[in-house]
Amino acid sequence: MTTEAAVPAPHGRVVSNILRGSIGNLIEWYDWYAYAAFSVYFAATFFPKGDTTAQLLDTAGVFAVGFLMRPIGGWILGRYADRFGRRAALTLSVTLMAAGSLLIALTPGYGSIGLVAPILLLLARLVQGISVGGEYSTSATYMSEVATRSRRGYYSSYQYVTLIAGQLVALAVQIVLQQVLTPAEMAGWGWRIAFGIGALGALIVLWLRRGMDESESFEAAKKADRHGRNGTIRELARHPREFALVLGLTMGGTLFFYTYTTYLQKFMVNTSGISKPTAAWINFCALVVFVVLQPIFGALSDRVGRRPMLIAFGVLGTLITVPSLTLLAHTKNPVAAFGLMTVPLAVSAAYTSISAVVKAELFPTTVRALGVGLPYSLAVAIFGGTAEYIALWFKQAGHESWFFYYVTAVVFASLLVYLKMRDTATTSWINADATAEHGAALPRTQPG
Repeated sequence: MTTEAAVPAPHGRVVSNILRGSIGNLIEWYDWYAYAAFSVYFAATFFPKGDTTAQLLDTAGVFAVGFLMRPIGGWILGRYADRFGRRAALTLSVTLMAAGSLLIALTPGYGSIGLVAPILLLLARLVQGISVGGEYSTSATYMSEVATRSRRGYYSSYQYVTLIAGQLVALAVQIVLQQVLTPAEMAGWGWRIAFGIGALGALIVLWLRRGMDESESFEAAKKADRHGRNGTIRELARHPREFALVLGLTMGGTLFFYTYTTYLQKFMVNTSGISKPTAAWINFCALVVFVVLQPIFGALSDRVGRRPMLIAFGVLGTLITVPSLTLLAHTKNPVAAFGLMTVPLAVSAAYTSISAVVKAELFPTTVRALGVGLPYSLAVAIFGGTAEYIALWFKQAGHESWFFYYVTAVVFASLLVYLKMRDTATTSWINADATAEHGAALPRTQPG
């Protein structure tokens, strides 16, 4: 275990940097989740007329393709962050997100421009996929680097606080629009308001992020990089075990997370038979509880370690998935549905609250953003981004319950990874790099 020698930054600056990074993260994820929240309204706008499940499959397909761009975003913006700075990469990512949201808000429907409409929708999601792929890795890296060691889990948990808050804001906008607009108005043009709000919010964040401090870890690594190795695939290749660890620990967490967040609202409407407004309220209230749990569990990880939290998620996630989704499929009671969503989300919080910091602690500063972003985005693209599509595909095939067992199997696979990995709280590269900044030689393999 290493000793952190760095002089801690003033508490006010730490909080200010965390807030600036978090607000930007919120807007980025609002833009990303607005697509999922409003797809039940704009599916018929961008695709030919058909049954509801078929149209949702089309929008889910575009949603999944957007996820396929996240590894590219993790690679491009991760490399950019490791070479030119966390602040520069975070500014670029929010600019791309603003462009994608504005394109969705302004694109005419299929009835007006035919196939060009879904093509432009796809283009917008590709741009947003690149943006969010880089946003996660760079914000995870930045927030972990600027946080104090003793509270790194707590501060880093705010990445998921703002990630979910972005989804909550998207749902809040949806609920407000549902109250003031008719269903026909929502389907016709009301959903465009949500994407206009996202584009405007991203421009405001662009201005805020220009005032962020660069992390001291990056500044030190940049000065030491005499051969231009920072942020390269060659440098990442020095850490194959950590690359595989990020893939393995992410796949179960991301599939479980997207099942109980972005997909569950459609599940309630399309399978349980709950009305769209009621499902939106259930989703909103459950996610409020989920947000509150993030810093609590993050702080807990600073006391008990990261690995016990991950194991708890793996065990409980494996046990709870099939019964919770089976019961939810057969209930129209809003209170019961709220409980069946909230309990699994509480289980998920054991993973999401420390997801960012665990990954950041696995890699040295020289390749941290790329090391977090590329394998994480690959896992999310393969398992998280396809969750909704696979679930709807099983439903259309008449075997919806098979999806429940699929989620269970993937979570169990991640549990096996958690059981074998070391606790990053005590073997952190961030701690090792802090020591190296003050004169010690920088190690080439994971400390601990």
